[in-house]
Amino acid sequence: FFSVLSSGINAEYGGQDVERGTFSHRHHVLHDQEVDGKIYNPLQNLAPTQQKYTVSNSSLSEFGVLGFELGFSQHNPNSLVIWEAQFGDFFNTAQPIVDQFISSGQDKWYRQSAITMLLPHGFEGMGPEHSSARMERFLQMCDDNEDSTYEGVLMDSQLWDCNWQIMNLTTPANIFHALRRQMYMKMRKPLVVFTPKSLLRHPLARSSFSEMATGTSFKPVIPEDGDVSATKKLVLCTGKVYYDLFDEREKAGLAEEIAITRVEQLHPFPHQLIKEEIARYGPDVEVVWAQEEHRNAGAWSFVKPRIQNHLGEARNISYIGRSPAASAATGNKKLHKSEYNGLVQGFLKL
Repeated sequence: FFSVLSSGINAEYGGQDVERGTFSHRHHVLHDQEVDGKIYNPLQNLAPTQQKYTVSNSSLSEFGVLGFELGFSQHNPNSLVIWEAQFGDFFNTAQPIVDQFISSGQDKWYRQSAITMLLPHGFEGMGPEHSSARMERFLQMCDDNEDSTYEGVLMDSQLWDCNWQIMNLTTPANIFHALRRQMYMKMRKPLVVFTPKSLLRHPLARSSFSEMATGTSFKPVIPEDGDVSATKKLVLCTGKVYYDLFDEREKAGLAEEIAITRVEQLHPFPHQLIKEEIARYGPDVEVVWAQEEHRNAGAWSFVKPRIQNHLGEARNISYIGRSPAASAATGNKKLHKSEYNGLVQGFLKL
């Protein structure tokens, strides 16, 4: 935040538990334990020349608060305006704001907005109301053409033309760059980020300061480094499931046989980067999409035709994940573990 505040940009952060952070990870407001009502905002006191940083816990009205933040972002296009759900699942009571204004406001009324929605998302056995931000709903409203490979089209052009950005990020560096990019793009586009929960304390989910220094940038796709000559399966995925798959692969000793590529930006879809990544591997390498969400949810329906376009007719992309379900997630811990084991078995199968 200081990199933005010190550059002459205000920041506004609203949501039901944003001061502390739902998972006790933020602590942007400190409370005096001896003086009632006395608080201290560290990010408002970093430098005498910085811009204003406002962080406010909101009432339990996603519809009203997200609508306010959207209006604030349009009135103040040079302010970084963020609304964070307590859990991503809870955005559903603000669905009319998303449907009627955020996803389609530019098409309808030529009104740009850089409103940023942070939606905690991830399957960790917390039940149907605390697992899924319904990624599939946002992807269904994207204006990307699934029948086009966007050959020769630069990502800057895709960003210019798209109705919004959809991301599922796995590294602190990418979160840093994604939020900064909101203010440094030549245009204003809404940003929806499916944010981590358990990854906030995962030992592998970390970035060095060098990845956020001058000359670095956002990575729409994060491939694996090293020799790929022994690879038999290329697994494309997005979000937290990468770390689950990485751990299981290491336990099985299949690091040479199975490669895992993270798709951090789902829309605009990074066509050229996906094409280049697939081309790194031989024509006999199996290409699959793995996700922790159910088959009728998550990103599968969105990415399937787009990835298939880059595979051609000789190969088909296949699916690894949970079976279709009406509920966003199971509330039964035993069933949750059984579904996870099924995901792992499909992932490790060669």
